Amino acid sequence: MGNKNSCCAYSSPQSDRKSKDIPPVYEERHHIHQHTSQHHLTTDGVVHTSSTAAIHHNPEMVDNTQTLQHISEREATEGEEDPSVDPTAATMFLERSKVENGGITRKRSQHQIAQHNSSGGLKKSSSCSTIYLDDSTVSQPNLKNTVKCVSLAIYYHIKNRQFDRRLDIFDEKLHPLTHDPVPSDYDSHNPEHRQIYKFVRTLFNAAQLTAECAIITLVYLERLLTYAELDIAPCNWKRMVLGAILLASKVWDDQAVWNVDYCQILKDITVEDMNELERQFLELLQFNINVPSSVYAKYYFDLRTLAEANELSFPTEPLSKERAQKLEAMSRVMQDKVTAEALKNGIKKWSSMDNISQGGPRRSVAILS
Repeated sequence: MGNKNSCCAYSSPQSDRKSKDIPPVYEERHHIHQHTSQHHLTTDGVVHTSSTAAIHHNPEMVDNTQTLQHISEREATEGEEDPSVDPTAATMFLERSKVENGGITRKRSQHQIAQHNSSGGLKKSSSCSTIYLDDSTVSQPNLKNTVKCVSLAIYYHIKNRQFDRRLDIFDEKLHPLTHDPVPSDYDSHNPEHRQIYKFVRTLFNAAQLTAECAIITLVYLERLLTYAELDIAPCNWKRMVLGAILLASKVWDDQAVWNVDYCQILKDITVEDMNELERQFLELLQFNINVPSSVYAKYYFDLRTLAEANELSFPTEPLSKERAQKLEAMSRVMQDKVTAEALKNGIKKWSSMDNISQGGPRRSVAILS
């Protein structure tokens, strides 16, 4: 007790692993010398063994480990274009929507046809005195219309698929979502857009998910199709969409929905099944859940293009004075934020004449109806 010579002198026993068991990579990175043991007698009469080992690190190998690239920053191989990672690659759903009849099929519901007939086929256009805008922006999309567009994108993925590549974890026959018997021809009939929209809308309303989460869901779906080389088919679309929504809600929303909460929405599914679905979904994505802002914006505008091509347009209304002031406030807050960030990083930011007038920031005169 209290002897400095015997306090920390005892070391771990020598490893019984032979030198041939050492992996060649480890031998290549480190020059390992044989252990040398020394026995010495302390003042308390106890023999202690001290073991020393000299390991010389290769500085070149250390530098390589420090410059390892993150999985989300990896470059695509030659000939590989992943739309869920590359902002310049065309989205898969927009390309597949153009397959049928040599172009995009324009489908309208009975409500849209009646509305079109009642308005005489006239389209609202902006003028000098009246500006028509919808309530959907890239930062705050409209929830209902975004879910409709994402459901339409899934519909085209199923209808215009080229193959039937599947995995057992997504098969509804092997992993049913309800206790109801699965029909024998469950993989033969493509679901309609209305059926897909009802399924996705139920999950989003019950879990109180945002419109941004719907766009991230579509990004994860197309990333899954690319990485795992799968196809969305009538037999697996529900579980694939469920896995994408489950993951997107946890990545995007601050207050994520737990797996057990989805079991309250889908009464017949178990927590163990949800956990296994999430685990395998992540493995198939190679744990790459990063979504760049440029990719998110690309999917948003491509969804709007798909909606316009299918006459699923977002509702517009005249720009009011209150909404104009709100949009102006939002734009100025963002402008001030960007300017402050630029000045913080030492980047010169040129100001317009509107911000350097003597009477303070000058407001442009506009006539709002």
